[in-house]
Amino acid sequence: MPAFAIYLAAALAEIAGCFAFWAWLKLGKSIWWLAPGMGSLALFAWLLTMIDSAAAGRAYAAYGGVYIATSLVWLWLAEGVRPDRWDMTGVAVAIAGSVIILAGPR
Repeated sequence: MPAFAIYLAAALAEIAGCFAFWAWLKLGKSIWWLAPGMGSLALFAWLLTMIDSAAAGRAYAAYGGVYIATSLVWLWLAEGVRPDRWDMTGVAVAIAGSVIILAGPR
């Protein structure tokens, strides 16, 4: 599986897991939201181990840009809040950083 697909799946798993905690603590949802949330967070961690990298920190750093972009898609689709120009500027900078980390000559 290509690195981008792994990162995207990891981001969705992390966001869903974190949102379960958000829903419980901030939105008054049932504590039972935490069970699938914790499973989703475990899936996120497992997916990041599938990245072909000699160093975990580099894999996590490159993941950051994908996570930020996916979070803004979640903001728009799941929460109904359209990202503004500052959100989009920030995600462009983050994605550029991820590309530099992944594609840099080693």
